Amino acid sequence: MRALIRVALLGLVLSATAHAAIDTYEFKSDAERERYRGLIEELRCPKCQNQNIADSDAPIAMDLRREIYRMLGEGQSDAQIVDYLVARYGDFVRYKPPLDARTMLLWYGPAGLLVVGFGVLALILVRRRRSVATAASNTLSPAERERLATLLDKKDP
Repeated sequence: MRALIRVALLGLVLSATAHAAIDTYEFKSDAERERYRGLIEELRCPKCQNQNIADSDAPIAMDLRREIYRMLGEGQSDAQIVDYLVARYGDFVRYKPPLDARTMLLWYGPAGLLVVGFGVLALILVRRRRSVATAASNTLSPAERERLATLLDKKDP
């Protein structure tokens, strides 16, 4: 038991030193720093898939942060930087892909499935109501229906 505790403590001590490296870049102005933060937070890491490159510790995310810093230093606009990364990695690197013919299903597919689902639900409910109504009307003979109608029409004094 003591050996297990020692191994666990050793693992904790060794894992404490395995923190991600923090990028330290010098910017010309606060506006450039904000552009950099905005870009790295709006672009998705190609490896992690559900993490932006600001939060990712993957080596490719570090390379992309370095590349964005370099391109900002060269004076490129945000659109040029995003276009470069989209040309290299595809629309996947954007959290908000553009609305075009290739992404039409991505944008309108969920709403279409919801409409189809409500249509199917309405169709099932209408058919069920019809089957219940016809089953109830088919269980009584014509004489019983006539007697029921006279009883319903008769009013209490």
